[in-house]
Amino acid sequence: MIGSSYRGAPPKEGSWHHGRVPNPNKGSTVTIVLFHSVYGPRPAVHAAADRLRAAGHEVVVPDLYDGRVVDTVEAGRAIREEIGNEELLHRAVLAAAPYSERELVYAGFSLGGALAQTVALGDEKARGLLLLHGTSDIADDAATDIPVQLHVADPDPFEPEDWLNSWYLGMRKAGADVEVHRYRGAGHLYTDPDLPDHDAEAAEKTWAVALDFLAGL
Repeated sequence: MIGSSYRGAPPKEGSWHHGRVPNPNKGSTVTIVLFHSVYGPRPAVHAAADRLRAAGHEVVVPDLYDGRVVDTVEAGRAIREEIGNEELLHRAVLAAAPYSERELVYAGFSLGGALAQTVALGDEKARGLLLLHGTSDIADDAATDIPVQLHVADPDPFEPEDWLNSWYLGMRKAGADVEVHRYRGAGHLYTDPDLPDHDAEAAEKTWAVALDFLAGL
């Protein structure tokens, strides 16, 4: 049940949020930095960017893999290990820096979601955070008031129940306004039509909810 309200410990399934207040300027456009997954900047990433642009938003798609795109998780992990997590984060920060005065919305797929979260929580001017299939650790002293929306499979082997519960409570503690939308039976990276994880119905529902979220920032 998309958009159902919730307060307290996160429910086991479904979708929940913590009472986001609609923005009176709803309908305005935003600048989005969209980070790719461990697979690299696949066609689905650029298709997602085009979908967001069609809604009137400006979208930047950094290539953190030096042009490399892969078809397997194993190949993607090999590139990630070659570059290193610290260097990937450095590249993500550098990619966003030229646009930071625009009050960016950070977004990303899986690994890209983890990077988007880390960069957003370090950007005092961030306007919002859209996470698709991935999250990251939250520092105990993290503080933010940005709206956050997460879309994730249910279940998701890379985002297990205990982790999601802890992540949600950590985000709430930091001050974020959090929504979580879960999709029963979908694969991990279900928005990519060229991967086995793909779930067309879940993907379309995700984009409908996400576009509404972005329009309200």
